[in-house]
Amino acid sequence: MTSKPLRVLAFASLFALYLPAFADDAPAPAANAKIKIDGVIDPAEWQGARHITDFRDTQPLTGAPGSLPTEAWVMATPEGLAVAFRAVQPVGVPRTMQKIQRDEQAQVDRVNLMVDFEGDGRTGYNFMVSASNGINDAVITNQSQFSTDWDGNWQHAASSDAEGWSAEMLIPWYIAPMAKGADGKRAFRIYLDRVVGATGERMAWPQASFERPRFLSDFAPIEVPAYNTALLAITPYASGLYDNVRHDSTFDGGADIFWKPNGQFQLTATINPDFGQVESDDLVVNFGANETFYSDKRPFFTENQGLFDFTTPSDFSQLLYTRRVGGPNDDGSGPGDITAALKFNGNVGSTKYGMFLAEEGDPVGRSFRALRLVHDFSQQNVGVMLTQVEHPYLDRTANVLGVDHDWRPSARWTVRTRLIASDIEQAGQETRGSGATVWADYEMERGWRQQYMAMHFGDSLEINDFGYLSRNNLNYGHYQVSKRITDLPADSAFASHDWRARVSFTDNDHGMALQRQFRLSRQSQLRDGSNLYGQINVNSAGFDDRITRGRNPLRMPANFNSHFEFSRPRKGAWAFDAYTDVMSGGLAGNHRIGWSAGVAPTWFASDALSFTLDLSAEHVADWMVWQGGNTVGEYDERSVQLDGAINWNIDDRQELRVKLQALGLEARARQGWDAQPDGGVLASAAPVGDFSLRNLGFQIRYRYELAPLSYVYVVYGRGGDMFNEYWQPSERLLGDAFSLRDAEQLVVKFTYRFEL
Repeated sequence: MTSKPLRVLAFASLFALYLPAFADDAPAPAANAKIKIDGVIDPAEWQGARHITDFRDTQPLTGAPGSLPTEAWVMATPEGLAVAFRAVQPVGVPRTMQKIQRDEQAQVDRVNLMVDFEGDGRTGYNFMVSASNGINDAVITNQSQFSTDWDGNWQHAASSDAEGWSAEMLIPWYIAPMAKGADGKRAFRIYLDRVVGATGERMAWPQASFERPRFLSDFAPIEVPAYNTALLAITPYASGLYDNVRHDSTFDGGADIFWKPNGQFQLTATINPDFGQVESDDLVVNFGANETFYSDKRPFFTENQGLFDFTTPSDFSQLLYTRRVGGPNDDGSGPGDITAALKFNGNVGSTKYGMFLAEEGDPVGRSFRALRLVHDFSQQNVGVMLTQVEHPYLDRTANVLGVDHDWRPSARWTVRTRLIASDIEQAGQETRGSGATVWADYEMERGWRQQYMAMHFGDSLEINDFGYLSRNNLNYGHYQVSKRITDLPADSAFASHDWRARVSFTDNDHGMALQRQFRLSRQSQLRDGSNLYGQINVNSAGFDDRITRGRNPLRMPANFNSHFEFSRPRKGAWAFDAYTDVMSGGLAGNHRIGWSAGVAPTWFASDALSFTLDLSAEHVADWMVWQGGNTVGEYDERSVQLDGAINWNIDDRQELRVKLQALGLEARARQGWDAQPDGGVLASAAPVGDFSLRNLGFQIRYRYELAPLSYVYVVYGRGGDMFNEYWQPSERLLGDAFSLRDAEQLVVKFTYRFEL
């Protein structure tokens, strides 16, 4: 009998026999002179490139010419798309030469190239280079949603002089799927911008902005010679782990395979992928009914994933949530053992296709499958996704079908629709559910916008076998009006304000009113590069139908919550972030007020070495925690959290990261309540006691880059958590957290990418 991983790879080999039918038969253009990517713009090398100088302000979104001269050159070469930037920056404008780690979100001097290789407004790729030659790369979906989980292999360099700085990039043609050429030409869309770190000013060509509902679709069309490059890359890894608690060692190995024979097809496969021991998730304390969402850093699951993006407006919701693969086993015995996985995608004309397959080993392993098709029209595109998960241990098969439609009827309107259906068969019982969402954005004159949104998720809809949905059994709608103000006086400390007002309703699928809300918020950009955000929500009385996990609901009185945050970029040796919240809630409603606050200064010992200390505290005056059955506990909760980080970019190849998270939480019981069928409560006879919690996560990670996407990691990690059924002061618990040692591990990992 053929094993699961062999079946997956055999399927890939069989499919590959038909690839010549999709080959790009466009004639090969004459080769240009090769460009040396060294950060120094040689006019002879860039002769014949498209020269762009009309950079306009998009932060603040005034459309005025940028305050500092910026030029760019764009040219297609046989090796890839070459782009150069020249950023004039006189002495009077501070230049941020801070070194950053890959994908770090820091406000530094930088330039961005964004490319929609297929030109349909569905998936874009962002390539950023800072003045210190740091990089960021991301996938853009849903018009303006950025994900930095993906890392691509591309060339970059930057250099500085007295008048400013320059950057060069070369994006190989195999980096992503792209439209097939015609008559020796290939058409796609691009966007270029420059950000001044000291002021936060962003100037772009064309005048597109991710602050608008439509971003990807506003990229500028460009036509270049239809060069093509093929690539076969194999990235094996080997890792060893020593567990200092159990005093044992484990060794593992596997490989990722990437193959792109032409511009219209890409295949990625993995055998025994690493689950990511060198990455660490943030500590989260979740006593609620909704699952916590985590992003995925595993290379196979981030490569070429944009086509499989199928999201709805509900927070983080998606039909294909890759953290399910290799997630907790169905029998609760630990994480699933992924033996092999395969993903391929490509296009034929205006139709894109993709398939995702993954198999877990051992008797409780699952089988994951997804099929994706998308067709692009001139002003709209329509897609379909089908997923299936087989759970042999649970005798369960989960099928989900989704249809998505993005429509751009005019320059002002953008309408997005999603239809979802699930069919679950378990132990001979079949359950079907459905859902639908639609949201429309209307861009008006003088900075005014409107948004209309409606969501319906039936109480029988189940997509979480392969996808992520925080909750079903939901009906939601809102109307939002926004006003962007950019014509502020020149002597104002603010460069722009963005006001938003929203009214919304939330019911469950049985007509129970969960909440009515009015929201008012303002996002402000200051001329010194700082950002200020404030939001207040006023909530009506309603029901919480999730707290007892589907049993009797709990009637909640009217309440409010507010959030304010301030971020100041690096000035001299310091950067600074702070936030505060004031809120009410629980059964006390507005009669008890809680708060939270945090401050996070960062000190830069040099451009390469920084220290961050983030200290936060919280007091939830009326915290409701499920006890089991229809009983909930009412608590006075206080917590303190300490996060610390040391980031040292030793040189262009080496980095050292130290990350610490420690949490102490105390909860003093006020009263136990039994929820009644009508949502009311009666004092519970069951005892409800105090409790406390402490968590620790600590990691030291050294990384050495051997070659592009090839690394040696040495990682030490320690952590643990402890739950006590008695009260202790939260500040003492924070100190006690450092004694936790449920896990202590040393991991050494080697990975090397061979390009053939």
